[in-house]
Amino acid sequence: MIQCRLRLFARFSTLLLLAVTSLIAAPAHADGQDIAAASRSVVRIALAATDGENAYFVGHGSGVVIAPGRVLTNAHVVELTRSEPNIVIGVIPAEGTKSYGGRVIAYSPGNDLALIAVDNAELPVATFFGGAPGDGERVTAIGYPGSVDRAQGMSIEDIIKPMTAVRTSGTVSAGRASKQFDTVLHTAPLASGNSGGPLVDDCGRVIGVNSFGSLSEGSDAEYGFAVSNREIASFLRQAGVQVRRSSEPCRSMAEIEAAQQAADERARAEAERRAGDAAIAQREKALDAREEAQQQVIAKRENMMALAALLLAAAAVAGGAALLGQNKGDSGRARKLGALAGVLLLGAVIAFALRPGFGDGEEVADNGAGNSAAEAAVPDGAGDKLCRIDTSLSRVTMSETADVPFSWTAEGCLNGQTQFVQQAAGAWTRVLVPSREPTISVRHFDPVIGRYRTDNYLVDAELAATARAARDRVTWSGCTADPERLAELTRVQSEIRAILPAQPNERLVYQCRDAKADAAAAPR
Repeated sequence: MIQCRLRLFARFSTLLLLAVTSLIAAPAHADGQDIAAASRSVVRIALAATDGENAYFVGHGSGVVIAPGRVLTNAHVVELTRSEPNIVIGVIPAEGTKSYGGRVIAYSPGNDLALIAVDNAELPVATFFGGAPGDGERVTAIGYPGSVDRAQGMSIEDIIKPMTAVRTSGTVSAGRASKQFDTVLHTAPLASGNSGGPLVDDCGRVIGVNSFGSLSEGSDAEYGFAVSNREIASFLRQAGVQVRRSSEPCRSMAEIEAAQQAADERARAEAERRAGDAAIAQREKALDAREEAQQQVIAKRENMMALAALLLAAAAVAGGAALLGQNKGDSGRARKLGALAGVLLLGAVIAFALRPGFGDGEEVADNGAGNSAAEAAVPDGAGDKLCRIDTSLSRVTMSETADVPFSWTAEGCLNGQTQFVQQAAGAWTRVLVPSREPTISVRHFDPVIGRYRTDNYLVDAELAATARAARDRVTWSGCTADPERLAELTRVQSEIRAILPAQPNERLVYQCRDAKADAAAAPR
């Protein structure tokens, strides 16, 4: 019985170990807020026929904002506008209260792509993935399927109002493409109305534009086909449109957090080691300085005592000569020699009194050590630096990763124009809220380990407006040392950070080095 239980326990332990191992080895999915952020760049494309007085709803599809004032969709979504001049295009965003008119400026039925110009619209712009999707990779189709509109009983008036796009998930089936043009085959469910909407990865980056789906017969599985980024890049290049791209692997914030915590611990341990080595070197330097100072004091003391003895001897000689002259009746010469003897005696007394004491060497050494400590007390991080991206600690989904010139002061002023506030453990932070883009950046700098970090949050219009209202209470700009202004900035930053999501959509981590040292180390 006992052996049986032991075998069962061993089998259970093995299964538990395998389960834990599989959980550790399984790739972590990205955060859902990335897909939500990507959805805000997706629009509904509505077609309406007009006779000059009345408008009639003709149909709709989806599109994605790829650049300011530019929306990408399928050619078949806007095909009727090529032959029917009385059909107009409406572009309806995912949020807000306004809709916009659009016009086709590029049309390619060969790969089912079309580009729409939208004037006076400030809509969130999507980011494209610069690589190829992997087989089995999880993807999400975003758009406005008509079947969902009908199931919810929406009227035409409802459809033409801004609303959140529908998201469906699936996986990529690599190696199969349509014969007409290059496509991405996937299993994310599509319906009429999804056409022109993006297919995105777990970081919310566009890997294709959904074009058509397979026809299901009975219980057959359905598949979707998205126009690949290869076709899209060629189409947009001919249209003269530049898009935002990211080629970094899609990693979850949980993975990034774990890697950064471990890296910070290593960096702080290394900083403490360097500080310990510097302290030991400083103590050795102080001891050497003290010994040298004591030797100097001893030498000076001996020189002063020798001088006093010499002066005393000279005074004795002069005094003896004065007495001899007085005895011979030469009173004038005796007075002069007596005066000289007095001066020499006084000099001997003064020289003896001014001889340094043995404790003066320690005082000189302590002053030198104090000056060295004052020089070493200059805060780490101050000065001109060059910061380079550390991709192992970063989650790059939309931003450029060029080197960042970095000028820092001990008072927390960045590049002479952006004031940071100090947080716990000596780190500094600043929250930046742009006036137009729905992106909030929280920037950190740790001068101890020389690490600069930018956390970017892609937020909805309502949260962005709330953050801007809080930001506007700070009526000054630039850098300051005024305690009242710093306290005000701290309060506003805390208020904005309290309303942000739990995790950012993007994290850029830079390692900063002294600019002169970096230039000297660069290959010539």
